Amino acid sequence: MMPRVLLLEDDAVLNETVTEYLEEQGYAVDALYDGFSAQEKLYETQYDILLLDVGVPGPNGWQLLEESRKEGLQTPAIFITSRDSMEDLEKGFASGADDYIRKPFALKELLLRIETLIKRSYAQHSERIVIDEEKRIFFNPFSGELSIGEKSVSLGNKESKLLKLFLRERGKVIDHETIYRSIWEYDETPSDAALRTYIKNLRKLIGKEKIVSLKKQGYKLVSPSK
Repeated sequence: MMPRVLLLEDDAVLNETVTEYLEEQGYAVDALYDGFSAQEKLYETQYDILLLDVGVPGPNGWQLLEESRKEGLQTPAIFITSRDSMEDLEKGFASGADDYIRKPFALKELLLRIETLIKRSYAQHSERIVIDEEKRIFFNPFSGELSIGEKSVSLGNKESKLLKLFLRERGKVIDHETIYRSIWEYDETPSDAALRTYIKNLRKLIGKEKIVSLKKQGYKLVSPSK
């Protein structure tokens, strides 16, 4: 699964340059130009890294990250900015940034910083999430690997996204529209038949009783057995 990047940069040339470079390096990039669009994408999508310019229309990078951190977002973030005062640097880290890169910068340097933060994040979040402790069913949301006893299964992209969503909202009913936004890309067409197939595949692996269907409401993942 390609690491997913949110890039917030209102300089069109720089935005396009960084996007093309990262895509060549194997990253999936959502390139945005204003804070409001970034807010919406953060609500809809899980990212591996955030690249945030400070001076953008709408909520600026500082405001966007500070608010996201208050809501529990832990995704690593790098500020991209031409500001270089110590006050700006302190403000950036105070708002929740993990790193800070000043314009102009070498694309290779940006890539190295991204790779370092993603590896660190994966290491910090390498613990498996319990789905059923008695049956020894665990899931690593970063590798997409499902452990069932002594067996390991690498989930498909959609099943992995779906299970991550269920685990994040465990015990809550998730409506179909939220699921569509979370596991289908903007240029893909959601399908209720396909969703039923992904649900069926997960139920075969973790147990039919784990994912409850509520008619006209959606689905929910029940709490793990202890």
